[in-house]
Amino acid sequence: MANVKTNAMRILEKAGIPYKTYNYDCSNGLIDGISVATKLGQPIEKVYKTLVTRGTSREYYVFVIPVAKELDLKAAAKAVGEKAVEMIKVTDMNKVTGYIRGGCSPIGMKKEYKTVLDSSCKVLDTFIVSAGKLGHQIEIDPKDLSNLLHCSIESITMQQ
Repeated sequence: MANVKTNAMRILEKAGIPYKTYNYDCSNGLIDGISVATKLGQPIEKVYKTLVTRGTSREYYVFVIPVAKELDLKAAAKAVGEKAVEMIKVTDMNKVTGYIRGGCSPIGMKKEYKTVLDSSCKVLDTFIVSAGKLGHQIEIDPKDLSNLLHCSIESITMQQ
């Protein structure tokens, strides 16, 4: 598992952005974000998931939110200037992003989609996102990710 170099890692290196890698065993099939955070021994609030949606306009949008939170579809739509957005089907994930469920990184998708980071990342020095391959995560400064992907930072999760 060690020494895997994903497309996301190559993009970060080319941009001169520092990152740290983590590997976890996904052979038991537990690849949801909370399981991944537990396997990494990291606080759940620090691990984020990458969600891909499609708007009324048929454009695709990417949202990066804490693994224990749920995307607020109304807030997400507002953040990207759409009437509505809906999650894409898991079966469309690879076609749209080049990644698979559980291994979808916001970095290095087939196309550069408008990406929004949840505002909860503002209080973190670093957060952990998928490295673009099952079993691999990267830790990065949210500001670096935001600058790299030209993300906006908005409140896009359901409030408990």
